[in-house]
Order: sequence, then structure tokens, then C-alpha cells
Amino acid sequence: MNIATIGTGSIVELFLSAVEEVDGAQCLAVYSRKEETAERLADQFDISAIYTDLAEMLQNEAIDCIYIASPNSLHFEQAYLALQHGKHVIVEKPFTSTSREAEQLIELAKEKQLMLFEAISTIHMPNYKLIRNHLDSLGPIKFIQCNYSQFSSRYEKLMNGETPNVFNPKFSGGALADINIYNMHFVMNLFGVPERVSYMANKHANGIDTSGVAVMKYPNYIAECVGAKDTQSMNFAMIQGEKGYLKVVGGANGCQEVVITNGDREITMNAQLKSNRLYYEVAEFQKIFQMRDFQRCYDLLDYTKSVVGVLESARKDGGISFDAD
Repeated sequence: MNIATIGTGSIVELFLSAVEEVDGAQCLAVYSRKEETAERLADQFDISAIYTDLAEMLQNEAIDCIYIASPNSLHFEQAYLALQHGKHVIVEKPFTSTSREAEQLIELAKEKQLMLFEAISTIHMPNYKLIRNHLDSLGPIKFIQCNYSQFSSRYEKLMNGETPNVFNPKFSGGALADINIYNMHFVMNLFGVPERVSYMANKHANGIDTSGVAVMKYPNYIAECVGAKDTQSMNFAMIQGEKGYLKVVGGANGCQEVVITNGDREITMNAQLKSNRLYYEVAEFQKIFQMRDFQRCYDLLDYTKSVVGVLESARKDGGISFDAD
């Protein structure tokens, strides 16, 4: 899988570090609007080609797959263009700004028989699979709690009158889309689509959410997902059943360790040998690509579409509008 990247943020560095560890995957090119940022990334990872013209990069026939980690609002446009050029695509979370955009990308990928992935690390982690395998030991589930809070380095700029992309409705930013989505993936990949979802948020004057809580109602239990970019917290995920509870150390983003408590008995598990949390998603995408397993790819896409739908419903319930709407 010969990859080219769009974007130069810290998540791209983490992704490229993961690519270096996965057999059969390599990065051939990086794209940035600014040549100096592209050069910095290319030098860091010994990548031979840089581009400041996206259309030109997409003409490179040696590139199989485009990894997109640009501002959220650009995901749809850039992914659509890459698919039109016959490239497989990996899109950072959140996949798209709206359900309509997700449906159009999925339709195009299937029409052109191309692979399209959402880069959500949580659901591909070995410890997440352990959680799924041990749910029955908790008895009937009653409550799920997730908190992923990380004070943003850009929050102070927002408070000083600037509008960084991550806090800009024009760029589909906000705490729900940027950080709480990990919690929603954590819940939905285990328990499916909720009956209904609501979202209450702390908002900036520009209408964007800086923190908030999404409540997802299932027939027999409730999931509460907290995401904050304006405060710091201990991050965790907790699944509570009638016979015991399961705690995820480090929260949905990293699933660093799993602790199951049944009465007086406590079991601690950790199946993750790699420190880079993106390694497992890259390895999974490489495996699917190498095996040409389109069914697995499209099953994941159907799941991604369901998450985008719930995310959009939560956002609109919270009164948060994007320019993409």
C-alpha cells in the first residue's frame, strides 16, 4: 500500500510513524499548501516527494492510497477528488461533516470499486476486542460512561479573540466532532445505533461547542459520553452491568488497559504491545488492502455511516450548525 498524505499536523506524524512499523505499507509523498511544512514532514520521515498542488499529486500513478488529515470540513471535498482519481482513501475522524457527505463518498467508492476507510483507532485496538469478548461477564448492561477531556492548546487563542480551525463552525470543529467522537465510536461499535441521542454543550459566542455531554438511549441502558477541549480530566470509559463493571484506563482514545471487577474479584488485561495507538488501524487497513477484502471494507463503511448519522443528530440537538449543513 503506497500512501500519500494530506495535512501536516501531529496526527499525521503519528500516522506516518505507524506506517513505518507496518510491513507492506509505505509513504511516497506528502501534500501541504505550504512547501516548508511539506518539506519538514518529508525530511522527518525520509519521504521522497512533496506537493503543494493536490491535483498534481493525485496524478501520480505510483500512489495507491490517500490519507486525509486536513481540517474536518475539507475531508469530503478532498476524499471525493481522490476517489475520482482512482485512489483508495483513508479519512481521519470525523469522517465527514454531514450524513449527506458520507453517503456520497460511500456511493462513489462502491461505484468505482475503491476502498474507503475512517481512521478511527479505537475500534481496531486489541484491548477493544478484549472488551467485546468479556462483556458477558458483566451481566445485563445498565450504564456506560466515557470521558475524554483534553485541554486544547488552541483554546487560549479562542479566548483571545482568534478562531482556530478546531473551534470554527466553518471548518466543522468543536468538541463533539474532534474529541467526543472517540467515545461515541467506543459505545456504538459495541452496542449499535441508539434509539435516540441528545447533546448538551458549553458553547463559545461563535456557536461552537468547547465541551459537552452526549446521552445515548438504548432499550435497556444509557450511555453518557463527555468530551471537553476547554478543561482537563482523568480520561476513562466504564461499562456497568448487574454482575460487575469494566473500566478502560486512559479512556476510549487509547484503551491502555482493561480492568474487570466482579464482586471481590478483579482482573487486569492488556493485549497491546505497540505504543503507537494508530499502528493497529494502519495494520488492519493494510491487511484489508492486501487481501482485496472489499466486503470487510464496506462493512466498516456501513458502520461509519451510522456513526456519522448519530453524530449529526447529536450536534443538531445541541443547536450547533456547520457551514457544511
